[in-house]
Amino acid sequence: MNSSRMKSSRVVVLLMVGVSAVVMLLYLHLATEVAHLRNTIHSHSSLSYQEGIPSLGSRVIDPDSLVIIYNRVPKTGSTSFIGLAYDLCSKNKFNVIHMNTTRNTPTLSLTDQMRFVYNVSNWVEKKPGIYHGHLAYLDFNRFGVNQQPIYINILRKPLERLVSYYYFVRYGDDLRPYHVRRRMGDKMTLDECVAIEHPDCSTTHLWVQVPFFCGHHAECWVPGSGWALDQAKNNLLHSYFLVGVTEEIADFVAMLEYSLPRFFRGAYDLYLSGSKSHLRKTVKKIQPSEETIAKLQNTKVWRLENEFYNFALDHFHFLRKKTLIETEGTGRLMDRGQKFAYEKIKPRKS
Repeated sequence: MNSSRMKSSRVVVLLMVGVSAVVMLLYLHLATEVAHLRNTIHSHSSLSYQEGIPSLGSRVIDPDSLVIIYNRVPKTGSTSFIGLAYDLCSKNKFNVIHMNTTRNTPTLSLTDQMRFVYNVSNWVEKKPGIYHGHLAYLDFNRFGVNQQPIYINILRKPLERLVSYYYFVRYGDDLRPYHVRRRMGDKMTLDECVAIEHPDCSTTHLWVQVPFFCGHHAECWVPGSGWALDQAKNNLLHSYFLVGVTEEIADFVAMLEYSLPRFFRGAYDLYLSGSKSHLRKTVKKIQPSEETIAKLQNTKVWRLENEFYNFALDHFHFLRKKTLIETEGTGRLMDRGQKFAYEKIKPRKS
């Protein structure tokens, strides 16, 4: 009897040890899975600041999370260009968001800067997306954001832009013919304005494209600032994906279609069709006299604005030459194709 009881006790002990071991293994497995799940949740919670253009430790480029900011300069053909995006957004499955600032002020308060950066970075439902509006360049790096938006823009010859703007606020355009502009009814020509040195044609109305690229620093908006010009050039080269010019907007559209097809697939043909080539035309423009042109060009503001425009134009031509080629016969612009290859890849897989 004692021997039988001892054997039974041993069996019970062995069973208990076995069960305990199984329970311990299950516990360790569950603990590992929970820890892994927590790490996964934590990593996903910070993706809004890590997706996009890759840096050390970030994710690969995801075309479906890209954000483009088109901080459009007034009177450069921006309405015609953004019309392409609105026509393509449903077909290419991306979002277009217009950012309208109070009184069209191109600079934001510090709190609004933070709000805008936060919205762009975390509004996942609107990715991929294009944000556009009359907004000065905003450096997302200042806010500790790893995911950088792709900046694009269009520039125009400074005097042509001034003439267009001067008469636009007096006569409006064919897009909104019944909208009352703030100088509606004022028939003073630009020649007359310059002759009497009226504030409506002062150099502050010429100093636009440099500060838009310079950004939110106070010095950017000081007419004729050499520092602002240098900053604008630096931002154009290092922070903008592509900057085109109004006079060659078809080439600009073609380059965007081939380099960013996720957004602009079909844009080139749409633009060439003519339906979106000139959405907005100023109703009446009177070209300035040679005397007026000479007087405006004899200002430091014009010289710096013109220097910036030519700087952007040279860079655009450089990129276009590297990117596009005209097909024989049709003259249609095509991508030159990939001109690099990977080789000597080691170690080789066994």
